[in-house]
Amino acid sequence: MNNSIRISCSKKNLKTIREFVTQYLSQYELSDIVLNQIVLAVDEISANLIIHANQEDASKFMELAIERLNGQLLFEISDNGISFQHSNYKEPDIEEHIRIGKKGGVGIAIVNRIMDKVEFTSRNGRNICRLYKTVF
Repeated sequence: MNNSIRISCSKKNLKTIREFVTQYLSQYELSDIVLNQIVLAVDEISANLIIHANQEDASKFMELAIERLNGQLLFEISDNGISFQHSNYKEPDIEEHIRIGKKGGVGIAIVNRIMDKVEFTSRNGRNICRLYKTVF
């Protein structure tokens, strides 16, 4: 089974990412809840890279690779866009967002809750986000 995909940085390709992750994960016996949470987390990071790091420039590309490592799944998403400064990130109060009806701004917080570990690195103009999830 193919474990990687390359797409242009257009929001229309988010469906392709979701379908790719769902198809890859179908080989494992995951509950619907866990499957949908993982798809949501990968979709959220992908959307952020497409929208914020690459300004929806379809001439730019991002890649997603999935690996199984010692009881964990690793999702590695990489691009050449503007790097996310995780050290500057301040987690929002999700309950306050809900209370006031604010939309947006909680994606990374949700990803942090779904995944076991989230890493952002940059090297030589290449940005990499690694998402780890223990499922085995």
